[in-house]
Parts: sequence; C-alpha cells; structure tokens
Amino acid sequence: MKKLRLFLAEDQTILRHSLKSLLENEPDLEVVGDAGDGEEAVRQVRSLRPDIVVMDVSMPRMDGVEATLAIKQACPDVKVLALTVHETKTHIRQILKAGASGYIVKRSAAEELIQAVRSVAAKGIYLDPIVAAKLVSGPTPPAPEISAEDKPRAEQLSDREAEVLRLIALGYANKEIAALLNVSVKTVETFKTRSLEKLKLSSRVDIVRYAIERGWLTTSER
Repeated sequence: MKKLRLFLAEDQTILRHSLKSLLENEPDLEVVGDAGDGEEAVRQVRSLRPDIVVMDVSMPRMDGVEATLAIKQACPDVKVLALTVHETKTHIRQILKAGASGYIVKRSAAEELIQAVRSVAAKGIYLDPIVAAKLVSGPTPPAPEISAEDKPRAEQLSDREAEVLRLIALGYANKEIAALLNVSVKTVETFKTRSLEKLKLSSRVDIVRYAIERGWLTTSER
C-alpha cells in the first residue's frame, strides 16, 4: 500500500507531536516532516514534496496564509489542509484563496481530521461540517447574485445553476442536492456541467474558490 505523505506545520510543539502520533497510527498515512513556523514549513516542503501539508493558520515568522501561497507557487501539486481555531468567513476565504484544498477546525474530533486528509487526497477538497453549518443560512440557501462584471464570464447562470454550485461549494453530494432542491440526480449533474462550462471551472476546488471570491457563502462572522 502506498502511503499518503504528510507534513505538519503547527507552532504548538505538544499539539504537533500529538497530531503526528495520531496520523501515523493510520496504516495509509505517513508524516515525513514537521515545522513550528511558516518559513521553516515552506523550506522543508520545497525539499520533501509531501502529498499534503496540514497547515496551522496562525504561526510565527510567516502565517499559514502566506506559507500556503509560497508552497503552492513552489509546489503546485502539494495540497494544503488548513487546521485552525478560526471559524469565521474571513479566515476561510483567505486560506482557500491562498490555495488550500481544505479547512478543518481544531475542536473537531480526531476522526474528522483523518477523514479530511483522505478526502483532500481523494476528492481534492474538504470543508469542515462545523464551518459548513455556519455558512448555510437555511435548508435551501437562496441563489447568489452575480455582479455585472461577472456576467460575461458566467454567461448569466440561471438561478438553479447558481444554487447547485453553491451547494457543491458547501460540500453537499449530488444526491443531497437533489433532495434539497426536489429534483433528480441527473438534473443536478446537468446543472453542474452547464455551470462548469460557462465558468470554465474544472474541479470542486475551483468551485469553492469561485464561490468564496464571489461572496456566495454569506453568513455572519460569528
């Protein structure tokens, strides 16, 4: 079995060691390095080229956002999973726009972190349910508005196409979206395909970043 190679960037030594023990207890995971500040994390990741970096957002010398930007510029194939105490829309937007593929909060269960790592590796994106719940304003969120400057690119997405994209960005599967919107799974897939073509997006990561950039995931900060 080929193991996922992980790197830990966390300034709290005790927590960093605990995370290492937790992750290495899984047969498919291997921690190949760790660092206590952003600059050291970037330096080591450039050399080690792990599959995934578990990145604390608040660190000395270089914070997680800056470190993520530097890592993605130097090693585009390395994925970053943000691990943080912050749960606000601002922090989520900043780290995902920097290039992170996932976001999990430190108060989540240990099993959730392991699931997040595997999800980022397999699906390319992970959004902590705790955070996703804060972003959902109701069982069926209203369709987002598209600004005038975005209309040429979006080719005026229909309300339902935009609605489907927003739910995808929030982590819902096609079957869940179909149930929420009272349509068939095939219809959801059709809306998704049309939207991706119009926006020239190719992955779920692209959808999440686009949604955040457009301000679609609106909610109060806390």
